[in-house]
Amino acid sequence: MNIYYVGVEITLGYHILTNIDTKLKRVLKNKTILITGGAGSLGSQLVKKLLQYPVHSIRVLDINEHALFTLSRSVNDDRLRLLLGNILDSDRLKMALSDVDFVFHTAAIKNIEISEFNPIETIETNINGTVNLIKSIIQSDVEKFLNISTDKAVEPSTLYGTTKQLGEKITSWAGTHTYPTKFSTVRMGNVFETRGNVFEIWEDQKKNNLPLSITDLSMKRFFFHIDESVDFILECFLIMKSGEIFVPKIPLYKLKDLADDISKTHKIIGLRQGEKLEEILISDLEQKFSKSKKNMWIIYPYN
Repeated sequence: MNIYYVGVEITLGYHILTNIDTKLKRVLKNKTILITGGAGSLGSQLVKKLLQYPVHSIRVLDINEHALFTLSRSVNDDRLRLLLGNILDSDRLKMALSDVDFVFHTAAIKNIEISEFNPIETIETNINGTVNLIKSIIQSDVEKFLNISTDKAVEPSTLYGTTKQLGEKITSWAGTHTYPTKFSTVRMGNVFETRGNVFEIWEDQKKNNLPLSITDLSMKRFFFHIDESVDFILECFLIMKSGEIFVPKIPLYKLKDLADDISKTHKIIGLRQGEKLEEILISDLEQKFSKSKKNMWIIYPYN
């Protein structure tokens, strides 16, 4: 076990229940699935989970050739199709969507600093790419489209968060104004095991006997584990009607406490541009249009 997971194994303990697993086996049987950005951390885990079910095939569309190569080496399954391409390319999408039943949309530019410094590229991918994908799906026979978003879309203070908020709104619009495809969103918190996050930085700093970089001692973030996040996505996939946003009820952690599990030596570096001290999962306005369940909120379209 990597040291940066010490003290954080008691999150949700979320796993797919037997009845949900049975439904997934039935719904996914002989289906073709497209996952955009499927060679990324979350996408790869979703691929591996879906391959446990009797699907016909899973197509992974990703712009990162090396990530596709890495995925191919970690998955030995002839149902996996690796597609090199960009969601901004309509012709490539048309080919990728041929005879597809379900789409999981995880492709995005996610890094806060990189997105702030590259606003045109971030808007192109996160907004225009999502629009392009939805327009292509409307012209296809896809049954379900599930957009993967982030808590940074709630009252956003960064460009990344703003683009993801617009992605949520575009998806909800498609869900309430188009037919027959069902369009919905899952709004995620942070995932412990994703590449490029603070734990990767801390692990490298500890290996080099450096103090751990912390933006602010008061900073708090929502976290859950990658297997929990994938299980949550698949549960939402089963129950989606169209236009909803699904929000998991997950723990809020103080980053200093997580850092203390790795090293007691810290270096305060200050907030990055637009960064909040504490994210929120659901806004006050959204609460008025949501239904609270045991492990989630379901936000229904309200405009």
